[in-house]
Amino acid sequence: MQKKMIIYLLCLILAMLVIPSLLVFARSESETELEKENPKTTSDLTISVYLTKEKQVVKIPLEEYIEGVVAAEMPASFHLEALKAQALVARTYIINRLRSGQLEDMKEWGTLGESAHVTDTVLHQTFLTQSALKKMWGGQFEKYLSRIKQAVRETAGKVITYQGEPIYAAFFSTSNGKTENAEEYFGRAFPYLKSVPSDWDQASPKYQQQKIVLWKDFLKQLSQIRPLPSSVQPDERSIRILGYTSGGRISKVLIGDQTYTGREVREALGLASNDFRYQISGNKIIFTTFGYGHGVGLSQWGANLLAQRGKKVTEIIQHYYQGVVISDQDDEIAKITLK
Repeated sequence: MQKKMIIYLLCLILAMLVIPSLLVFARSESETELEKENPKTTSDLTISVYLTKEKQVVKIPLEEYIEGVVAAEMPASFHLEALKAQALVARTYIINRLRSGQLEDMKEWGTLGESAHVTDTVLHQTFLTQSALKKMWGGQFEKYLSRIKQAVRETAGKVITYQGEPIYAAFFSTSNGKTENAEEYFGRAFPYLKSVPSDWDQASPKYQQQKIVLWKDFLKQLSQIRPLPSSVQPDERSIRILGYTSGGRISKVLIGDQTYTGREVREALGLASNDFRYQISGNKIIFTTFGYGHGVGLSQWGANLLAQRGKKVTEIIQHYYQGVVISDQDDEIAKITLK
């Protein structure tokens, strides 16, 4: 009887040890199958960023990358709802870029740059590492990083979509009172990137700027696009505005005998906006610009000012991007084929 009891206890102990192991093995097998079905999720997507100053590539988890973009692109002191809007925009931008697989613009950064998905510049989205943020924020680092992390965390797993697809999430600093139709600046139409009012941007410190350019430099910079004779005189009659965009920016301007787009003038001269007024004084031309940036998509200062008025992140996003919804991102991540 005692021998049977010992055998029974041994069997019981053996069962207690073996059965959990079998369950763990079965669960692991099940998880492996799930991973095969959905191999990329929010937690394991890694972004390769080419740091242009350091000339190196760093691999960063998606959400950490979003934190670095939000911190670089928007003041950490902005309203939390505005920071959340920027987080959504940043995440949507990189998901859309990776899904498209169109990374040809990385070639200009050489072989090393080609191995990355994105740079840390305005060519894509500016990005700062935490070490760079420590230098920038100093004693405010912990406070500001906490706010950025909260904004990213509270939008985690979300992207902006239009008819089921992630949008091209264009954004800029400050409008001139309206945003711009995408086709009137980029030359390509997007149904959700349409001109909308943003007159509250007048409260932005970047709303109005002034720049003085020597007439000879004015001619030189524009001649790199289309040649202008040096005989064109610094005279009000040498410049004539030919048209305006839906957003109130200059679409075409005649200078001497050449026609330029407002975008060409803005970019050639480094103006804050292509909504500009000008005044010729001696051998100088004085530009006064309204708004800061290309004007397409989300106005960052506009988002902050809307948030201060009590608007939530969804309201902000749906104002600046027409007809969009905020969707779960994992389905979009699953469609990405990373190089």
